[in-house]
Amino acid sequence: MNKSTLALAVAVGVMAQQAGAAGFIEDSKATLGLRNFYINTDNRDGAAGTPANKARGVQSKNEEWGQGFDLRFISGYTQGTVGFGIDAIGLLGVRLDSGGGTNGAANGAAYGGTVFPSKSNGEAVDNYSSLGLTAKAKISQTELKLGTLQPKLPVIVTNDGRLLPQTWQGGQITSNDIKDLTLVGGQIEAVKGRNSSSNENLSVGGASPRIANSNKFIYAGGDYKITKDLTAQYYYGNLEDFYKQHFLGLVHNWAIGPGVLKSDFRYFNSRDDGANGHDSAYFTNGYYGGAITKGKVDNNLYSGLFLYTVAGHTFGGGYQVSNGDSDFPWLNQGDGSSNYTITDMQIQKFGRAGERTWQGRYSYDFAKVGVPGLTAGVVYLRGDNIDNATGDKTEWERDFTIGYVVPEGPLKNVGVMWKNAMWRNDIPGQRDQDENRLIVSYSIPLL
Repeated sequence: MNKSTLALAVAVGVMAQQAGAAGFIEDSKATLGLRNFYINTDNRDGAAGTPANKARGVQSKNEEWGQGFDLRFISGYTQGTVGFGIDAIGLLGVRLDSGGGTNGAANGAAYGGTVFPSKSNGEAVDNYSSLGLTAKAKISQTELKLGTLQPKLPVIVTNDGRLLPQTWQGGQITSNDIKDLTLVGGQIEAVKGRNSSSNENLSVGGASPRIANSNKFIYAGGDYKITKDLTAQYYYGNLEDFYKQHFLGLVHNWAIGPGVLKSDFRYFNSRDDGANGHDSAYFTNGYYGGAITKGKVDNNLYSGLFLYTVAGHTFGGGYQVSNGDSDFPWLNQGDGSSNYTITDMQIQKFGRAGERTWQGRYSYDFAKVGVPGLTAGVVYLRGDNIDNATGDKTEWERDFTIGYVVPEGPLKNVGVMWKNAMWRNDIPGQRDQDENRLIVSYSIPLL
């Protein structure tokens, strides 16, 4: 039994004796989230039909459809100087369609398909499920959680871009006892991917699957509100045997005329740790000269994003530079994960070694013209200067999203969203993609 599991068992035992205390039940909440998710990815070029690629499971089209159930219970706290509570998350994914070998899982792949886990022969399972428990304790404005976590911080971001969300196992402490300052620290030992029902160890993109991994990611940092419109951030993350990462951020909101300009500046400094500095099994992706495309983590990433919102319109633009020999690293890179960059898009991340990325975006809230619940937006990114043995390469992506949430009536809060993306590139070994996602969601309060 690992340390977090033992601590969770002890905490649950303590709470079992106090569950009847006022506040534990009275402040509890339970909801059932329903998500119907369809995805279709068209790999538009490349020799997918060659015998070699067929043997590796390379597909011209990835397509899956499923129904997800996300049941959550969030307790209140027992009374006293130290309050105790427990949270639970039950996840179930049911396959509606994934036949014809289009689930996106190559034979012997490290992970499952696009949406569902895979059997040993690469076929999608009929359903998958998991249960996560989190013990928690609170003193004043400081809260400790042990068990299943879903942090969203600059150095660790929970992905929720498929049928079911990603979850982590570990412990985290959050304190708001000092005015205008939020402090966070924690340790993660395992991850449950969005297309998995079991916990796995941690890794980065490029490392040898199932061989090079870690069960220790520590992180700490905080947000300080300098003024009501200006927030400064610092965070540190260390994935043992892979990388150490420092993050600095500054977010400012400035009222200009009838609208508000939001400025968001981010800087990441990432360097190798332990085995990543010398063991090729732990190397990450990048460009190290000649034909060498894997090596130790070595990356500085700078970015700035500006968004101006007025009368329902949001206009935006940004720029990002990825310097160093390696691509930008993030936790569980390659396992359907997310990172805290301004270029984390529907298909690509735009953080390759040497890459410089411009972006423009626009969105509109149709409530301003009498259609509440309807929103739409488009983002265009173009990255160039990508380091490669055959010369600098480029890529671009266009994402379009339109969504509607029913504001009233019998179908109130039912949401429908269509996400369409197009990615083009001239990077050797990479295939252009078109992708569509259709999502219908609804949340039912139970308690």
